Amino acid sequence: MRLRLRLLTDKVFTSFSMLTLVFAGVFLLVFLGPIFIRGAGAFIFKGTVEHRKVIRDLFERSDGNSLAQEIAATNRARQQLYARLTSFENEMAENRDLRMEYKNDYEPFKESLRVLLGPLPGDPIVVTPRKQYGQTRWDRALVKYKEVMNTEEWDYSNPDSMGQKILVPRRSAFAGTSLERVFDEDLDKDNLKAMLRPRLTFYWRFLTDSPKDSYIFGGIWPALVGTFYLTIGAMLFAIPAGILAAIYLAEYAGETTLVSIVRSCISTLAGVPSIVFGLFGLAFFINTMHVSSSKSVLAGSLTLGLLVLPTIIRAAEEAIKSVPKTYKEAALGLGASKFRTILTVILPVALPGILTGIVISMGRAAGETAPIIFTAAVSAGVVLTPLEAFSNPTQALPWSIYNLCTEHEAVDEIRHVQYGMVLTLITIVLLLNAVAIILRAKVERKLRG
Repeated sequence: MRLRLRLLTDKVFTSFSMLTLVFAGVFLLVFLGPIFIRGAGAFIFKGTVEHRKVIRDLFERSDGNSLAQEIAATNRARQQLYARLTSFENEMAENRDLRMEYKNDYEPFKESLRVLLGPLPGDPIVVTPRKQYGQTRWDRALVKYKEVMNTEEWDYSNPDSMGQKILVPRRSAFAGTSLERVFDEDLDKDNLKAMLRPRLTFYWRFLTDSPKDSYIFGGIWPALVGTFYLTIGAMLFAIPAGILAAIYLAEYAGETTLVSIVRSCISTLAGVPSIVFGLFGLAFFINTMHVSSSKSVLAGSLTLGLLVLPTIIRAAEEAIKSVPKTYKEAALGLGASKFRTILTVILPVALPGILTGIVISMGRAAGETAPIIFTAAVSAGVVLTPLEAFSNPTQALPWSIYNLCTEHEAVDEIRHVQYGMVLTLITIVLLLNAVAIILRAKVERKLRG
């Protein structure tokens, strides 16, 4: 009876564990799936001829002959549209009544065309890059095309509900004029494709190009390099300090009241909100220690190092304590000193656990936003050299994601950049965890011989 109950209990716990794994897998799929799908849009998309112009003009890369032929073809496709716009403007110039009647409708229509196709013939030269080009992505071009063909109005006819936004065809505003044919012939979707020539584009340089015009064009290279600097800098500080502290607590400190208090403080620090570390980094490293005159990679790295230090200490201490005592006793029995025993026997055996803690801490350091807001991160900047990192702030992926999602003036225009950054950051964290698993397995296999 007791054996049967034990078998039943084992089956229940096994089933519960399997359900938990399935639930975790479904949760990860639901959570990460949209990020990977939408993030991939930063690298793989239908780029228009305007995108290829941007690559040529701002990044000095293109197939000159092929692009010249494309531009010539798109100019031919736009020629009739521009001719009819010029003809309608001449009519308004000659007829005051016509000009007064259609001016308020025609100017917004022209502005929406500029956003879709770029500057129109006769427009003054503009300096801002985003106004020098039309839509560089076909998906955004379709959104702007909808705005060209329609105007937004609000319907308040139902007194029992709030106003409803409706789309009114812009064609109706120019009914009976020569401009009406533009909507029927020149701006149909087939001709839109001829004017923008979309084609599948693999933009892997999203990772290595610098951003232009507040991330409207280009990639995320400065933020990627800044994240690398901050993470490596934090580890250079946290790994030696964390391992030395763990060795002292595990091998030298003993079980005293003071050591118990220290361990409690370390555990408490692991749960302190990251924003507190950011404020401490600002107050201590910048305002008190003056490691830099203002924000810098050095100050941010030291702050992140303090943030992950408790995790490394606890992981290293537990790994050291898990080493069988017979290893230590055998080494001491052979005449090795305590320091040599720790260095040549205990640490190599504890290495898998220590590496796991280090790599997990690297993932956390790479993804933290709050500690670097006050100590290292800026919204715009250039790629720093290692020497410049000691005294200059930098862009970083976590802060850039937050900044672009909440404070950017054209937040809807750069959704692909936001998701591309998130995908890149999550991929870095996943790779770090994969590296931890692989390293741990290799070291354990080597120790087993």
